[in-house]
Amino acid sequence: MDAITFLQFDFPSILLGSLAALGCGLLGNFLVLRRQSLMGDAISHVVLPGIVLGFLVTGTVDSLPMMLGAGVAALISVGLIELIRRLGRVEPGAAMGVVFTSMFAAGVLLLEQSGAGGVHLDVEHALYGNLESAVWLEATGFGDLLRPEILADLPVSVTRLAVVNLAIVAFVALLYKELKLVSFDPLFADTLGISSRLVGTLLIVMVAVAAVAAFDAVGSILVIAMFICPAATARLMTDRLGTQLWISAGVAVASGILGYFAAALGPQLLGVDMSVSAAGMIAVVAGLFQTVAMLLAPRYGVLARRRLQRV
Repeated sequence: MDAITFLQFDFPSILLGSLAALGCGLLGNFLVLRRQSLMGDAISHVVLPGIVLGFLVTGTVDSLPMMLGAGVAALISVGLIELIRRLGRVEPGAAMGVVFTSMFAAGVLLLEQSGAGGVHLDVEHALYGNLESAVWLEATGFGDLLRPEILADLPVSVTRLAVVNLAIVAFVALLYKELKLVSFDPLFADTLGISSRLVGTLLIVMVAVAAVAAFDAVGSILVIAMFICPAATARLMTDRLGTQLWISAGVAVASGILGYFAAALGPQLLGVDMSVSAAGMIAVVAGLFQTVAMLLAPRYGVLARRRLQRV
């Protein structure tokens, strides 16, 4: 693999997968602490019909129409959940399950029946992402990484995720104290004048933005691994939130890089003539990181707990 081929075809895909994992992984720390790990999965299911409608109305996969469509879909889902809960006297968890699965199915049907798959968006793309489509044909050497005019020609999906990641970092930095208090003790946060409901709502909004921005990279199914695995891995390694955020960021980026290379080179090294989904392999690598942490974490790992039991 020469440098030009790497920069034009592999580098943008690696960047796209790593940014998707990083943004989702940072927010996932607070979902894990609040025991809302599946919220990222739920949101990614709910926003699918909104994303598809945004594409059908505008004919593009630009971030603004997709995010507006996702926002409308999220609002509709909230209203439907409340309607089902009140009229049917169904407990909230069941109402959420009905709405989330129904809206996701509606999104898949829209994709299949609208003809969008023949243009740019299809069911496989929506479910599993399309990392491999990110190309940077303007790159001619590693010096282009320092040339703003060439960097400006990176795929739009990469630029979108980079901007969203900056917004996520700013969100976490500016509201770090509030997020920490609300995640560990929401009642105490309320007594200090910090609205746990408002902070929780802002967190869910950012999760929705991250899920939509990561749509091109990992789709609406595999994004759950991006939200949970880096954060859950980091949670096993430390009791300090600041350290946990850094570890989760490292695990997320490592999953993006190693997962892509495993998908691209793994079958060749094994002598198998087949292709492997890069997004799927990134999720697998993230899961392997978590498995290793579950076994070897210095305090909460299986081996460490067994040693303590023997003592």
